[in-house]
Amino acid sequence: MTLKCNTLKNRFRNFYPVVIDIETTGFNYKIHALLEIAVITLHMDKYGWLKKSKTIHFHIKPFLGSLIETSSFLFNKIDPFNPLRQAVHEKEALLCIFDIVYQEMKSHQCHKSIIVAHNANFDHTFLMEAVKRCKIKNNPFHPFVTFDTATLSGMAIGQTVLAKSCQSVGLSFDNNQAHSALYDTIQTANLFCTLINKWKKLGGWPPRR
Repeated sequence: MTLKCNTLKNRFRNFYPVVIDIETTGFNYKIHALLEIAVITLHMDKYGWLKKSKTIHFHIKPFLGSLIETSSFLFNKIDPFNPLRQAVHEKEALLCIFDIVYQEMKSHQCHKSIIVAHNANFDHTFLMEAVKRCKIKNNPFHPFVTFDTATLSGMAIGQTVLAKSCQSVGLSFDNNQAHSALYDTIQTANLFCTLINKWKKLGGWPPRR
């Protein structure tokens, strides 16, 4: 039997947390394009431990008229025009992701999804702009609330950089794989689950009255 406090619905106030990382052609969400997006859904076992669930990953074709900064290529090493990427249009990727997120929300009886990301404002603003650009009406994510693992890490372990945060809680981190949306999402999901579960181990959840 699963206790009420050991459900995602009750743990996060009806929010369904979804871990996301986005790689882009620059830092301006209005003019720079998505190049990669990775998403990991989460679940909670009957004992209340948070774990990774489904993983979705897409290479994205830059939208028409978008700009590409040389600095972004040097940073993430992604060639937007490499045919081996098998990239898809951003709307196709987002609709597929949203469909899975809605299924998971329904399964966990949550009312809205919430983005979990490292320096979450970056990923959130790029995602919301892409939704607007693609004229997608049904967006499962909260329009402004996020869970930022940089902030959580700063509070819990005194670190804000993803690699150092992971290493501080005993997770391995390969800098050679960093700045890939898939790798960074996996590491962010591992970090988020570790922080949430550590809080539970310390007696912080469920809260004592």
